Amino acid sequence: MVQHRNLCFVIADGGHVRFVFPAKDNALHTRDASDSPHLHDQSSDLGSDKPGRSFESASVTRHAITPKHDPHDMEKQKFAHTVAKQVCDLSIANGFNELILVAPSDILSEIREHLDVTTAAKLVGTLAKDLTKVPDDALYPHLKEWVPPTHRAA
Repeated sequence: MVQHRNLCFVIADGGHVRFVFPAKDNALHTRDASDSPHLHDQSSDLGSDKPGRSFESASVTRHAITPKHDPHDMEKQKFAHTVAKQVCDLSIANGFNELILVAPSDILSEIREHLDVTTAAKLVGTLAKDLTKVPDDALYPHLKEWVPPTHRAA
């Protein structure tokens, strides 16, 4: 028996995610979207990754330097883990049987790395590109490899 193809595109970056599905006419439509909760208040809540200069740090002797962690990068990584969990939850709910991940390469690898085995088995493609701001009606040229052309009545 031929299984109906239920395709899901997860389009993400470090602070936004969209779940895009083809309609019956193969036109692409966003079903759900969300943003990182810390996206707009990063400057005030996340602090700075560069310490202030003090008299002691201006000395010529070497000091042990603690590794620098960019709070913005850490927040993007945390958001990628959240996206992976959302994708796995949707997969469990039988929301799709084929998955394509679309994100900048660093976010793409974070999401992919945190997918469970069942969801990872549904992964049929990836695209290392930021398409989060591309409207639904302009997505097809980027994703045509996985979606058949939209058939429109003449």
